Amino acid sequence: MTHVKSASPLSRALSAVLMHTQRLKRRGWRQWLWLQGDPEHARREARTLWHAHAWQAPLWVGEHPLCEPALPVSQARTRLGQEHQLIVYDAISGGFDPDALGALGGTLMAGGLLVLITPCDWGSAPDRDYRRMADYPYAWVSLTSHYLARLARLLRADVSVIHWRVGEGVHLPRLPPSAQRPAPPPDADCLTRDQARAVAMLAGLKRRRPLVITADRGRGKSAALGIACARLLDKGIATIWVTAPRPAAVAPLFECLATLCPQSERPSPHEVRLASGQRVAFIAPDALSASVERAELGGDGSYLLVDEAAAIPAVLLGRWLQAFPRIAFATTVHGYEGSGRGFALRFRDQLDRYTPQWRELTLNTPVRWREGDPLEATLNRLLLLKAPLPPRVNDVGPSCRVTQAALAQDETALNALFGLLVQSHYRTTPADVRQLLDGPATQIRVHGSIHAPQGVVVTRSEGGFTSELAEQVARGERRPQGHLLAQSLAAHGGCRRALTARWRRVTRIAVHPDARRHGNGQALLTAEMAAARDEGIDLFGATFGAEAGLVRFWRQAGFMPVRLGIARDTATGEFAVMVTKALNPRGERVLAELRQRFQEALFNLLAFELRELPAGVLVQLLKGWPRLTLSESQRQDVEDVAYAKRDPRLARAALQAFSVIAAQQALTREQQAALVALVGWAFQNRPLEKGHKAAVVALRQAVAALL
Repeated sequence: MTHVKSASPLSRALSAVLMHTQRLKRRGWRQWLWLQGDPEHARREARTLWHAHAWQAPLWVGEHPLCEPALPVSQARTRLGQEHQLIVYDAISGGFDPDALGALGGTLMAGGLLVLITPCDWGSAPDRDYRRMADYPYAWVSLTSHYLARLARLLRADVSVIHWRVGEGVHLPRLPPSAQRPAPPPDADCLTRDQARAVAMLAGLKRRRPLVITADRGRGKSAALGIACARLLDKGIATIWVTAPRPAAVAPLFECLATLCPQSERPSPHEVRLASGQRVAFIAPDALSASVERAELGGDGSYLLVDEAAAIPAVLLGRWLQAFPRIAFATTVHGYEGSGRGFALRFRDQLDRYTPQWRELTLNTPVRWREGDPLEATLNRLLLLKAPLPPRVNDVGPSCRVTQAALAQDETALNALFGLLVQSHYRTTPADVRQLLDGPATQIRVHGSIHAPQGVVVTRSEGGFTSELAEQVARGERRPQGHLLAQSLAAHGGCRRALTARWRRVTRIAVHPDARRHGNGQALLTAEMAAARDEGIDLFGATFGAEAGLVRFWRQAGFMPVRLGIARDTATGEFAVMVTKALNPRGERVLAELRQRFQEALFNLLAFELRELPAGVLVQLLKGWPRLTLSESQRQDVEDVAYAKRDPRLARAALQAFSVIAAQQALTREQQAALVALVGWAFQNRPLEKGHKAAVVALRQAVAALL
């Protein structure tokens, strides 16, 4: 490492940094520059660096910028698809946002610098971005700063980082020889051979042979989708639908497509339309799922491209897989949006079941930088973007709690634990590491060694409000930060006691993929609930996307559904469900009220706001319903629908009661399918077939199968 001593006005240090960037550019690399000092002087030196060179598209990120163009940290994701040669991230003014840095890191071009400005004692206390984690009644200044201390420790030890401490000069790392420049791709519109191969496979999508593309960040995945859309339009394809968790994720796709189709129109930033009427258009996951369920999209000849598929629940991907004959899924393997590793694991079963001839392609060659890039390695290490899945270990013994302080000091354990979480959750981001290490009132329980965990459950404390505050929250007059479960049940369900009770909410639960379906998840929950009970906690709860398999898991663990969201999540397309289990008599009283309110409201909601709730989810909810018995007249009504010519609409009440009873019985696979069909009609008026006569015949057959 070369040390360049500062001299007024730091001309030698600046010159050395600028010469270093030229060496980076020749190698096709980028680097992290850590600028430390008191706020005034450190920010001033960053401004000097900014004006010392004609940087291409420089960007200042943070509050009170000294240079333009600039944007607040909250808008970092809007830069996806853009390119910058210099990014100055001022972590002094507004704090450090891990997700923002993860997004910005992928926009830096070869020869560029990512400058992070921090105080010299960075990590000794929480910064202003911790305000987002300070759940009531905690003040952000009172939180721990294990995460920031870890970042500072890793940066100090990283020999590939440029270290600049105001008043002490610049330490420049030695650069190893660069890798050989890759051969040019055969496709002139592509930048790498990987990208050209992806475009060719996308443009030649075969019926019922979906393509799954995985890539690290910066491999040109989204651009490949845009080039392929242009080729498909050239072939005469009328409409190509594109979906992703957020519109910004596919901005590079549409920019690339518009460049290749200069005569096209842009009715919106997320649609390209040709004069012929052909078009490529974005549709949000919730709207796509609703349209598929209404049979408005999909079917023969239809195309769907899914970008950042790892951030979308696998159950939705499976529905789209069945609806669109020609479909491709692209996802980032190690990214701030989600993990392609967990995606592949969760989704492979459905691919094998529905489309066994599916194909897979991995993009390895970077587009904006070359192999060996120092910044990519630093970002991966600091943000745990490549946290590995721990090895499978048998006979690991009982579970135990792990403190946040101990985890923050053990990088091997933290990598293993986060690698396990990434495999199991489709929306795990770098900010989740900070929440894990510094989130207030957080408990972590691990099954197995902390260096090779086989399971983990993370919980947060909620509730415990005064009666006065609970009343204000229930009336919509106050909204303290955090307490998601307790506040939702009070504000939307009207239960004041949900806020005065003490809760533990499960925020994450994960089991090693090779150790699933052996009761390990249930054992983790049981152990943590026992500890919570001893600590005076009244209720245990969780909230998640309403999917039949997940509802079944929680129901088998003894949890009862107490609330359903009445609108789909725009990113996941799912309805949120909240489940609860009482730990003591006080919790039992609160749960009884919550259950009563939920049961009184559900059937009316199913006919209106929840009409699109998947019937399979409703079947799981009915399994925990109060037991019913059919009266003689109701039994006669059901039999008349099945075996006579009774109009089912005039026997709906009897069929609803019959559905509840059937849901609580052991059924064959054929009967389970019949029940799902019957429940969808009885409670949500979903026809079983398109034509009225065919629908009635199918309904009679479903009822008969269950009798």
